[in-house]
Amino acid sequence: MTRPGQRSLRRRCAVAAVSALLVTLCAPATAVSAAAPASAGTSAGTSAGRPAPAGMSSASAPGRHQVVTWGASADRQAEAPRDRSYRMVVRTSVGGAGTRVRLSNAFGDRPVTFDSVHVGERQEGARVVRGTNRALTFGGAGSVTVAPGGSVVSDPLSGRVAARSDLAVSFHVLSAGGPSTGHGMAMQTSYATAGDHAAEEGPDNWTDRTGSWYYLDAVSVETDRTTGAVVALGDSITDGWQSSTDTNRRWPDYLARRLQAAAGTGIKGVANEGISGNKVLADGAGQSALGRLRRDVLSQPGVRTVFLFEGINDIKAHTGVTAADLIAGYREIIDRAHTAGLCVVGATVLPFKGWPEFDPEGEAVRQDVNEFLRNSGELDAVADFDKALRSPYDRERLLPVFDGGDHVHPNDKGMQAMADTVGIETLSCER
Repeated sequence: MTRPGQRSLRRRCAVAAVSALLVTLCAPATAVSAAAPASAGTSAGTSAGRPAPAGMSSASAPGRHQVVTWGASADRQAEAPRDRSYRMVVRTSVGGAGTRVRLSNAFGDRPVTFDSVHVGERQEGARVVRGTNRALTFGGAGSVTVAPGGSVVSDPLSGRVAARSDLAVSFHVLSAGGPSTGHGMAMQTSYATAGDHAAEEGPDNWTDRTGSWYYLDAVSVETDRTTGAVVALGDSITDGWQSSTDTNRRWPDYLARRLQAAAGTGIKGVANEGISGNKVLADGAGQSALGRLRRDVLSQPGVRTVFLFEGINDIKAHTGVTAADLIAGYREIIDRAHTAGLCVVGATVLPFKGWPEFDPEGEAVRQDVNEFLRNSGELDAVADFDKALRSPYDRERLLPVFDGGDHVHPNDKGMQAMADTVGIETLSCER
């Protein structure tokens, strides 16, 4: 890990924690359409037909604040059925009290009503540990209606959740229709069923399995103010494709394990905001990184660092994107994150020779982009994923021991090698 951006790092780090909090508190929150009175933890709205970001409320006890412990990028999904329950299985990173969940209707075209929302400790499969499945409220009420393009944040739940534990977030969708909002490639089995079964701890009625997360896009916990989070903004490699399903072996998962074990760093939360097929510059597989930066990254509570690892899909798509185009996109992300008081760590783009879309022209763009990432001085730090995973015999290819088989996506060993490349000390802006 190198640190090319030191000249302005001290000033940004001094305001990072405060600015990150202000981003959350000052995110636009227009009218909530709810089955309960609006509270500090709810927000929803639209802006020119696009989703308005909604930060998770940071109202906490003195000396404490909310920190994101899990996240997944929202995207447009299939038609939303009504009278259906979902049990979404997620893995925490940082532990804490006052658990809140964020439910999103960012890509819906009509209101969605959620009722009977519960959080419990997942035991195995769809089974929840007995006595842990507890009801959440929204402004004191047990149900809430979220307007098209909006999000809602629950009231905090008393008690603590442990770091690196499995939560089951269960909820009943009373009314829906039109496109649903969710995350298509979870690399985690979750569950669904007809009717309202969210309060049940047993698995019997959870007959349908799904490899996607629906509606749920963030979970946060309350911690002391010395604790913060890193948000990984990426594509399918960050999303975890070619890692082992149901084992939490995406590279951000490995990074979360390292952060929990590391002394001397306040960065403990990790939110994985990767979308398979995502690009920096163009919409397609989800909104572009530029388009979703505010909702998926800047709105997260307690975030201190953005980890930027995108670009391979822009390069290999053969749309005429140049290195200069990509660099301009990176610069906008860097500038917007710095303006919010956040640190920005970037990673070099991995080799992809052997993938059907590989050609010398794309490889030339990748090399130029990596030269910028390594040496421009515009990032606060750089993780050289390319150097760590490329073959010493052909630097345009992944080392076979790290190759998931398609010559683009690393396997479990490659995911771990990527996480091991990240300098823990650089994520907290500490010298």
